[in-house]
Amino acid sequence: MNRIIRIGTRDSELALWQANTVKDQLEALGHKAALVPVKSTGDLVLDKPLYEMGITGIFTKTLDVAMLKGEIDIAVHSMKDVPTSLPKGIVQAAVLKRGNYLDILAFKGNEEFLGQREGTIATGSLRRKAQWLNRYPTHTVTDLRGNVDTRYQKLKDNDWNGAIFAAAGLERIGLEPDNTIGLTWMLPAPAQGAVMVVAMESDTEIREICESLNHTETEICTGLEREFLRELEGGCSAPIGALAYINKEEVVTLKGVLLTVDGAKKLEVELTAPLGKHQKLGIDCANSILSRGGKRLMNELHYDSLKTTIFSTKQLTEAQLRHFDSAVRVDSEDFIKISPNRISPIPFRKK
Repeated sequence: MNRIIRIGTRDSELALWQANTVKDQLEALGHKAALVPVKSTGDLVLDKPLYEMGITGIFTKTLDVAMLKGEIDIAVHSMKDVPTSLPKGIVQAAVLKRGNYLDILAFKGNEEFLGQREGTIATGSLRRKAQWLNRYPTHTVTDLRGNVDTRYQKLKDNDWNGAIFAAAGLERIGLEPDNTIGLTWMLPAPAQGAVMVVAMESDTEIREICESLNHTETEICTGLEREFLRELEGGCSAPIGALAYINKEEVVTLKGVLLTVDGAKKLEVELTAPLGKHQKLGIDCANSILSRGGKRLMNELHYDSLKTTIFSTKQLTEAQLRHFDSAVRVDSEDFIKISPNRISPIPFRKK
């Protein structure tokens, strides 16, 4: 093919590493490729936690627009940042072999704070925050935004005990903190450690080329994790973790977790199926969570994320509240309270 494949990517060091990996693999197959870096909203707005920004696909939207406008041929994303529903006309073209999926804790000094009541951990992830507070409920979790280098520098500059990172991100840019702990007990974000390539559905030539980059096992596992996420109707605003893997006996295991933001409530699931009969694992795991209180928990998360738009000065009943749309947050309180008090009548006497 004579055409130069234009690769859209964010311009962070990690994103460029991922895009260059795709570029190298394409060139190894005899194709010509060039990077087209852009800045995303998630890279530009750093003063708010991601879950407060209310934007789906905050790291992918700019590249989606560039692709739909014909400015790039493919886009390369950290798969965990990609919404479970892609824009119309854009499809998953390949998933590269997965890297390290673990979260790790980079800490300062020593690990003694893990056994103490007080401790401060930094992360911009609601999922990490919820799982940390579930395990260490008396600790404080503070927000941390920026690219990997920036976040690590903030850890060094502040008096926090530690900060949580994706292991794959640190490894890919060669950043090796002095003290780290692999958080094997923390379920990662769905598809963490994997790289996704997307293309226009109508561009069959590009899609056929990208098929050569696809890693089938990673595609299966990340697909199940993302299906679990999709069925729970979660995103950046919900603390959801999932991990699927295939063992040597070709048995597929999927683990999932849903928590409240403060980590006080947690619902877990783990199901297995033989490879080839695994297709419903994501849905089955999600249904297991939903049937055990997950639906109510998701409704609580959705409700808590809304700003109060209607306030009633009379306490509303559950039946009355159900008349409002789920996108509307309603609060109520008896504004005036009457407490009857019997006063003995005083006889009126004429002078």
